[in-house]
Amino acid sequence: MFFQRPADARFDVVGLGNAVVDVIAPAPTEVVVDAGLALGAMTLVDADRSDQLYARMGQGVEMSGGSCANSMAAIAAMGGAAAFIGRVRDDQFGRIFVHDCRAAGVTFANEPVTEGAPTARCLVFVHPDSQRSMATYLGACVELGPKDLQPALIADAAVTFLEGYLYDRAPAKAACLEAAKLAHARGRKVALSLSDPFCVDRWRAEFRELIDAHVDLLFANEAEITSLFEVESFDEALQAVRGTVEIAALTRGPKGSVLLAGDEVHVIDAAKVERVVDTTGAGDLYAAGLIRGLTEGLDLAASGRLAALAAGQIIQQYGTRAETPLAPLVSEAERSRGALRA
Repeated sequence: MFFQRPADARFDVVGLGNAVVDVIAPAPTEVVVDAGLALGAMTLVDADRSDQLYARMGQGVEMSGGSCANSMAAIAAMGGAAAFIGRVRDDQFGRIFVHDCRAAGVTFANEPVTEGAPTARCLVFVHPDSQRSMATYLGACVELGPKDLQPALIADAAVTFLEGYLYDRAPAKAACLEAAKLAHARGRKVALSLSDPFCVDRWRAEFRELIDAHVDLLFANEAEITSLFEVESFDEALQAVRGTVEIAALTRGPKGSVLLAGDEVHVIDAAKVERVVDTTGAGDLYAAGLIRGLTEGLDLAASGRLAALAAGQIIQQYGTRAETPLAPLVSEAERSRGALRA
């Protein structure tokens, strides 16, 4: 398989993303509306606004997070070799983030910085219907740039995974481009998650340039892919993305997902779950499952099933770090190929 980890690579994947501590709590929809946040999306806020919103949150859970970091932790939990590049301050949250990352089995090579903004945090408001709205204070992440890259780490990974949220800041955008060039110079693959439809709205043209020139594996949900190509329907977006990357992974929530690779089209059913508790991290775990399957050498259909199983497991709990083992899902995905339809 063309994404399988080569013998000379120490890691399956290295992720470049925002190093964030998540604060997750249930909240009535009206609380989010009154706070002026975008329902079902991520809103960037400053430090004062973050403090105000934090004071309004009910009892919840605080844990290391960030979209890309969540994916790296899940890949490690599935038995993969993962690394993460990010920027944190040497404060309480920063030390927690680094410890959690390494405790999860993820290599984190960046030392906490000693000056500048504090470590980032994301306030996640979980609605009664399990959807979530997020208010993110980027803190130390705003200074993430090419200087924070670890070229040896990128060269040593089969896949470099980029988080679309990084395109909201010029230095991080430059780091994405440099990381992609470093990966391809070493003959490795580059994956990108579009992250959020509002992010796509802001940076559509630049995302298209990045995808056309540097991306091998693209992750997008239905809202993100229709925004990227400025079309009305999912079917139109599916046809537009075909052939632009080696693999396009398009997720549709309870409708499952569609994987495109050349002439291959795989429709992957969503995993059956007992109860949806919190959809936070579903996309992160889906990306982790697909990358883990591909780098392990599973075919595209089985990798898609692993992605669906991982996403299904995380939505049955609060938070983005799995409370139950993920490693058995790899074998389950291999056994369940008959559940896939091409």
